Amino acid sequence: MTRLRLGLALLALLALAALAAPLLEGWMGRDAFAPDLFARYAPPSAQYPLGADELGRDLLLRLLYGARVSLGVGVAAALAAAVLGTALGLLAAWRGGWVDAALMRLADGLLALPALPILVLLAAVDPAALGMPRGALATDMLRITAILVLFGWVGVARLARATALTLLASDYVRAARALGVTEAGVLWRHVLPGLAAPVAVASALAVAGAILAESVLSFLGLGIQPPVPSWGNMLANAQEAVFAAPLAAVWPGLAILLAVAACALVADGVARK
Repeated sequence: MTRLRLGLALLALLALAALAAPLLEGWMGRDAFAPDLFARYAPPSAQYPLGADELGRDLLLRLLYGARVSLGVGVAAALAAAVLGTALGLLAAWRGGWVDAALMRLADGLLALPALPILVLLAAVDPAALGMPRGALATDMLRITAILVLFGWVGVARLARATALTLLASDYVRAARALGVTEAGVLWRHVLPGLAAPVAVASALAVAGAILAESVLSFLGLGIQPPVPSWGNMLANAQEAVFAAPLAAVWPGLAILLAVAACALVADGVARK
C-alpha cells in the first residue's frame, strides 16, 4: 500500500507540475520557447533554476512543458491500449472458437514482430502522406499514440482473456446463468470487475513503456518535433554537449526515471493489494 501511495504521489506531483507550467512561466516572466544565445548552457542560478539549454532556453520550463507531452502520450496510449485490449480479450474468452483463435493468432503475430524497429519504421512515415498536417503538436502526439496502441493492446488482451476464461468457468458465473442473468449482465457484473486489478497493473506498466517508447522515438527525431519540448528530444538536443553541460541531459533523464519508477510502484502496489 505504501508503494502504491508513493507511486501515485510521484505521478500526481509530475502531473501538477506539468499543468502549472504556464503559470510558472508567467510568474518568471520568461518564454520557454524563446532562445537567448547569450545564456547558452547557463549553469543553475536564481535566473535559471535548472540551467539553460543549447539555445539559452530555461530548462525548468521546458522540462515541465515536456512533461505535458511525455505524460500525455504515455497515459493516452496506455488507456487506449487497456480499453482495446480488455474488450478484445473479453470477446475472445466469451465467444471462443474461431473468434478466440483469430484474435489470439493476431496477438501472437504482433508479439513475434520486433517492436522497436517497427515503431521506428512507422514513426518515420510522413504525416503529409496520410493527409495530416506536418509538424503540428496534435499530429505528432496522435501519431505516436496510435503507433504505441497498435502494439500495446496485445499484452492486455492476453491477460484479460486468461483471467476472463477463469471467471467464466467459475461457480458463481454458472449460478448466475442458471438464474437467468443475461450474457451482458454476466460480463458486466461478474467478469469485468474481476479484470480490474490485472488490467490496472498492466496499464500502469504500459504507461511506463509508452513514456520510454515516446522518449526513444523523440530522441531519434521521429517523435515530437522541436521547438515543442519532450523529454526525449531534450535528451537528443543535449547529447552534443553532454560533457560540457551535463545537466542539460541529467534533468530530462531524471524526469523519465521518476515517471517510470512511479508507474512501476503503482503497478507493484496494485498487484500486492
